Amino acid sequence: MAVAAPRIHFVASQVKPAGEAADAMRARYGQCHLSEAEVIVALGGDGFMLRTLHRVIASNLPVFGMKIGNVGFLMNRFSEDDLLPRLAAARAVTLNPLCMDVETESGTSARAIAINEISLLRQTNQAAHIRVLINDVVKVEELVCDGVLLSTAAGSTAYNFSVRGPILPLGTDALALTPISPFRPRRWNGAILPGSARVTFEILDQYKRSVSSTADAHEVRNVTRVDAYEDKHTELKLLFDPAHSLEERILNEQFR
Repeated sequence: MAVAAPRIHFVASQVKPAGEAADAMRARYGQCHLSEAEVIVALGGDGFMLRTLHRVIASNLPVFGMKIGNVGFLMNRFSEDDLLPRLAAARAVTLNPLCMDVETESGTSARAIAINEISLLRQTNQAAHIRVLINDVVKVEELVCDGVLLSTAAGSTAYNFSVRGPILPLGTDALALTPISPFRPRRWNGAILPGSARVTFEILDQYKRSVSSTADAHEVRNVTRVDAYEDKHTELKLLFDPAHSLEERILNEQFR
């Protein structure tokens, strides 16, 4: 039985192989305008997938990624064949991004969305001094460190894992709070928080020990306070081949 073709909008990273693959896929399956599409097919690596998700948040369209790049944790294998049955059989994973509300030394404020993590990093050779509050209760009076980050489950295998944070399986409704090169408290390795937690970072001695805050690729410098929390009202839909689900990949990553 023939599989009904959904209205597809193809996007590709700027690397030549991805562009060539996108041209071939558009010629074979057609190209629908984004405003009329039912699904987005993204060709590239994980970095391109994150940029794509940020661009289409308002559209609420599911995204099926195919790997053409160096890292493809969020991507499916690439093939020009059988796209329509793969889309029909794909399993959807719904992600809630993090929201970052920032105050700066100059008195300005900013807001940004993070799909992977919100990270605070020292801007100078001086270690950052950061107070950490969970739901307005002080949990770490003074964290002396290179930085600290709050990660979603989907992003827990990225920067969070590289700084020895825990890998979180999807569906646990949890966030990973992980210090980056902590000096004090020396034995604090971070925490696993419920998804409902609101984390506040207050920068101590901000003029001498300046700190920047980044939501995925969006950076704000010279911050004085950062509030981070899961945005339950925003949902991102990723599509995966049944044999290569994101949950399975997260599980397998813990045994590498």
